[in-house]
Amino acid sequence: MVGGDGEPLSDEDARILGLESPAITGHTLKLMVLESADRPLDLDRLRSEVADRLAGQPRATERVVDDADGPRWVPDPAFDIDAHVRRRATSGPVTRDALWRSIGELMAEHLDHRRPLWTFDLIGPLTDGREAIAARIHHAMADGIAGVRFLDAVLFDPRRPDPQARVAGVRGAATPSRLTEARRMPEAVLRELGRPAARSPFDRPVGAARELAFTVVPLTQLKAIGASRPQHATVNDVLLAVVAGGLRGWLREGGAALHRLRAQVPVSLHHRDESAGDLGNRDSFINVDLPLAEPDPLTRLDLIRSETARRKQLGDADEMFDLFHALGRLRHLGAAAQRLAGSAREFSVAVSNVPGPSSSVGVAGRRVVHLFSSSEPALHHALRISAISCAGDIGIGLCTDPHALPDVAGLADELETSFDELCTIALGDDTIGTRMNP
Repeated sequence: MVGGDGEPLSDEDARILGLESPAITGHTLKLMVLESADRPLDLDRLRSEVADRLAGQPRATERVVDDADGPRWVPDPAFDIDAHVRRRATSGPVTRDALWRSIGELMAEHLDHRRPLWTFDLIGPLTDGREAIAARIHHAMADGIAGVRFLDAVLFDPRRPDPQARVAGVRGAATPSRLTEARRMPEAVLRELGRPAARSPFDRPVGAARELAFTVVPLTQLKAIGASRPQHATVNDVLLAVVAGGLRGWLREGGAALHRLRAQVPVSLHHRDESAGDLGNRDSFINVDLPLAEPDPLTRLDLIRSETARRKQLGDADEMFDLFHALGRLRHLGAAAQRLAGSAREFSVAVSNVPGPSSSVGVAGRRVVHLFSSSEPALHHALRISAISCAGDIGIGLCTDPHALPDVAGLADELETSFDELCTIALGDDTIGTRMNP
């Protein structure tokens, strides 16, 4: 506690909280599809198990108050687990389309600021006896990596840790010299923010409605495709190539043909020595050109791999984080820099890939069959693509405002086609992505 009046939000967390509007809710959503069982999941048991594990997560029982001293985390004296772990009312077994509609309604619904900024909604049973849990966590409380840590701490069944395991996307701390920093930062700014693009096809007004679609691709094939290239491509490179192929087909179906489309790729700067209770935001980004005009899937992959490798070698994500952290102390200059970085002329679509559990996980004794992530679109960025790994799969979530950008389910189809093409050409494998179809 700070001065007995609560702990102030960090500059970045406060900025994210301030982005809320009638059209922007500010939260991320993780969708877990649980294996089928003879009976519905026991809601009281789930509430009890979650409540017993909240002690090590202070943000889980704190709410935000905002007054003349700025936004602060304070304990919620009326904390009620029933308001955070709930069963969503449905009429009869839930179809895939009905589940997706329910998730869209939750994405569009603001979290209650009178309470801590998270909820777990139990949905189902689905038509085959499975159930789903939609976990919403406000971005002011946790970014992608921290959100997965939160779920691991309070929702996923405890499992024996692997002492040899390394969390992808979480790095060891590095301390470059001040001279190196002074030389590299202007170069990184020019690379990431000095190349305004053509008008984005997703530069459209965004309202409050949300439409979602989901698909799954196997992690083994993504790794094999990357390893098959003369210069090894990472899983994230292959995922971006799948996205590029999917967007190429989807936009052409809608009558648009683009030479390239710039994607903003969030990069986690969390360190391995952070504790599970360290939430908040440690995200930066790099901007990557997706070569939509290139007809050959493997050439698209190689072009993307070359660009991401150069960005990582030059440390652009770290440089951009340091820049915005420094500018955040200069209110007006920092706000102007954020507007520039978030402009539709700087990038067209955000494509995130968060590392999830490396082994199978469960909730209240039920195995998680699929894990998906979804983040909301932003003003002038009507499409958001979010991926998360879990055991042997990567779940991909697509989110739009359907009034601005309809038929996001069609993009899910195109992503599967794009993945199938890469597998066939790179591996001689016609294994396609498995659409999440309860």
